[in-house]
Amino acid sequence: MDIAALNEKIKQESAFVDLMFNEIGKVIVGQKPMVERLIVGLLSNGHVLLEGVPGLAKTLAIKTLSSAMKAKFQRIQFTPDLLPADLVGTQIYNQKDGSFFIRKGPIFSNFILADEINRAPAKVQSALLEAMQERQVTIGDQTFKLEDPFLVLATQNPIEQEGTYPLPEAQVDRFMLKVKISYPSREEELKIMRQNVNGNDDGVHQVISPADIIKARELVQEVYIDEKIEKYILDIVFATRSPKDFGLEKLADYISYGASPRASINLALGAKAMAFIKRRGYVIPEDVRAICPDVLRHRMAVTYEAEAEEITSENIIRDILNRVEVP
Repeated sequence: MDIAALNEKIKQESAFVDLMFNEIGKVIVGQKPMVERLIVGLLSNGHVLLEGVPGLAKTLAIKTLSSAMKAKFQRIQFTPDLLPADLVGTQIYNQKDGSFFIRKGPIFSNFILADEINRAPAKVQSALLEAMQERQVTIGDQTFKLEDPFLVLATQNPIEQEGTYPLPEAQVDRFMLKVKISYPSREEELKIMRQNVNGNDDGVHQVISPADIIKARELVQEVYIDEKIEKYILDIVFATRSPKDFGLEKLADYISYGASPRASINLALGAKAMAFIKRRGYVIPEDVRAICPDVLRHRMAVTYEAEAEEITSENIIRDILNRVEVP
């Protein structure tokens, strides 16, 4: 493989990433890590779960991303009385000829914003599983392929637990990334305040089409990842399952179960997408380390002992990254 030629090709073809950052930056002040992770999910064909307190522009960021692509967008407000049919669609009886016809639900779009996803019960969450994994929906005896690109971008509030349902582990694992969003800085919040009070709305223009994203995904697949980087990824994931093998005996009592094989797959895909965003044709260890917390934090469970000592999955991931040898 000619790395130099590949690097030059990626540098040219990834120019649209800067345009997307600029266009989204017209509406979203700061929050660059969140926007970067949304683009990583888009380029890796992976779903993204955003967690943060209300008012941090989670919903706005997703809407702005779809506007920059002119993609089909549907916002679904998840509530305790939501039914699977409200999501995927249903069969409706036609009295005139005594037949049934299919009425498709809002899930038939490019971007699905599942707002406050943890407010819907398990039966609604289960309706999402087939769409998220197989990119298809079954209504009655008919199966429909979903449009490409198809992404579920979900939000949840970590503070308010009244009237919420914990997401099934099978569904949580289907999210490529879980991104935690923090408050903006003082300077950023001043800009946000002025932008909203003065009504400065430049509008978001289309800078790329859904077809261009599908083409960009093929390029992301071409990004070179060395065997040493692949082994580094496996070491990180296996350290969550068998910490004693990596000299992390103290973590053994804090991890209930480690990351699944999806973690290895998504770490590699996420690292490739990070390299693409940085306009490189090859993956470096920093790409893996940058995306690692977002890939792993929802794929490992901590024990009661860890909760009692206020040790979170982020603390464990940091210890693992500090311990596992970087190639």
